[in-house]
Amino acid sequence: QVQLVESGGGLVQGGGSLRLSCAASGRTFSSFPMGWFRQAPGKERGFLAAISRSGGSTYYADFLKGRFTASRDNAKNTVYLQMNSLDPEDTAVYYCAARGSGTYRYTTAREYDYWGQGTQVTVSS
Repeated sequence: QVQLVESGGGLVQGGGSLRLSCAASGRTFSSFPMGWFRQAPGKERGFLAAISRSGGSTYYADFLKGRFTASRDNAKNTVYLQMNSLDPEDTAVYYCAARGSGTYRYTTAREYDYWGQGTQVTVSS
């Protein structure tokens, strides 16, 4: 079992940046491939980024076009999502997720076993 807690969301102006954090507790954090998703009102939860257990490999949704960067610090049991050039369309609840096994290129919500409670990101125009 692992518990995930996201933080770092908030209100930001369009063009600005935010860094989300996801702190993990429970089982050994470094054994979990991690992912980031978001869900806007009335939409399904969509994939943003995946990161391998070591943090050495990452994979992103094509539409991000390099604006977001995932990283992790296993010594701190934390995964991050740096978000730049934010747009009002990025407004959503952002979630981190952990998968109990495997590599890292998992892009659907059902492939992850554990979820945080989410953190709201609101981008104003």
